[in-house]
Amino acid sequence: MRRIVHLDMDAFYASVEQRDDPALRARPVAVGGRPESRGVVAAASYEARVFGVRSAMPMARAVRLCPDLVIVRPDFERYRRVSEQVMEILRACTPLVEPLSLDEAYLDVTENAWGETYGSTVAKRLKASIREQTGLTASAGVAPNKFLAKIASGYRKPDGLTVISPQRVEAFLQELPVEALWGVGPVTARKLHQAGILKLTDVRNADLEVLRATVGSLADWLRQLSHGDDPRPVEPNRESKSSSTENTYAEDLVDLERIRAELDRMARENAEWLARRQLAARNVTIKVRYADFSTVTRGHTLSMPTADADVIASWAKDLLTRTEAGQRPVRLLGVRVQGLVEQPSS
Repeated sequence: MRRIVHLDMDAFYASVEQRDDPALRARPVAVGGRPESRGVVAAASYEARVFGVRSAMPMARAVRLCPDLVIVRPDFERYRRVSEQVMEILRACTPLVEPLSLDEAYLDVTENAWGETYGSTVAKRLKASIREQTGLTASAGVAPNKFLAKIASGYRKPDGLTVISPQRVEAFLQELPVEALWGVGPVTARKLHQAGILKLTDVRNADLEVLRATVGSLADWLRQLSHGDDPRPVEPNRESKSSSTENTYAEDLVDLERIRAELDRMARENAEWLARRQLAARNVTIKVRYADFSTVTRGHTLSMPTADADVIASWAKDLLTRTEAGQRPVRLLGVRVQGLVEQPSS
């Protein structure tokens, strides 16, 4: 039986800011853009969350909820440095570390450098090391697989530790709503509720054809997870599957040449990212969000994978002709390259 730990830093960006600036401690803090510039909350301290402030929320709404909110501009380079410090602590325990983002990772601690038998003991030692070396707290979930460990890590935040032993798995599953299943967001949850599937365990008993009609190809995966079965291993060298750049504008873009120039810049940023990693992309996709928040994506599969900035930029601008940019005000633009392969040696 594997012992998997999901470790999640608590309010990471906001906690780094509070650690480094004593004036911010015990105050409601949001990291993100200014409300007058259509900023979005990237992270909120626990003091801000009391007021309902959450990540991905428009900053203007966050300020309405919490008038005393302190807004701090993000410093991603600093967050990356702290993240590298945390990941170094994790890898000192086991090489089987799979980062999901700057502030969370899976670890397979079935075997570990400390020779500890219990995953809970490993998690406690990791949390203590992180606090001692970074001054920050992390929450951890320990379970036989990734699915359960990730749910467990969110149970007692901040600075929490939840262990789901093999003997407790079934009792734990019985308590969960269907929203706990991996891949079930608000839209899918609404469909499942309409089909009378409210709890995670209801998925087991639902007619498979009804389930497939409701969630399509996701049905078999949800049925498997509903039994607590998640065979995915921790993948320490998980490859990047895509790179994207996007921007929300303080004022809607109406000039087509400005929009084309913005897409050109983003496409070249992604091409540089590919070149640095000696990767090439098979697919170029653009995203356009209009002033009324309606969003379209347009993509093209290349005849040959490339990292050539001119080719990627040219296709991004060509895809723009399949949108209403220039006719409708544009709020957000994005470019993504995906279908990544290693560049052949010259």
